[in-house]
Amino acid sequence: MKIVFVSAVALIDPDGRILLTQRPEGKAMAGLWEFPGGKVEPGETPEAALIRELHEEIGIDTWQSCLAPLTFASHAYENFHLLMPLFACRKWNGTPMSKEGQALKWVRANQLRDYPMPPADIPLIPILRDWL
Repeated sequence: MKIVFVSAVALIDPDGRILLTQRPEGKAMAGLWEFPGGKVEPGETPEAALIRELHEEIGIDTWQSCLAPLTFASHAYENFHLLMPLFACRKWNGTPMSKEGQALKWVRANQLRDYPMPPADIPLIPILRDWL
């Protein structure tokens, strides 16, 4: 089975809210909410992938020193297995905004379950809730 390596982040604002992005129409699992991030390219570290994806997708800049490894997801989908480290980040430059047509929403940890998410993301919710 093919392993897909994706890096994601829980961006946490000063009020303790977490940024979710909604998968746009035309993408697999469109309409579901997820943590920002994306595929790790060959030869790229998970941190470098995240820094690149955050710049491309939501127009913010952060640094490896601001990405704290928090937990990870390992989930078998029908056609591939997803391996996704989740980092926590509280420091970045810029204001997150949609650059790819996706909706953005700041959500309290205890409200994350109110947003439909891909199956791989759901087990991350209690970890974030307990950590925050």
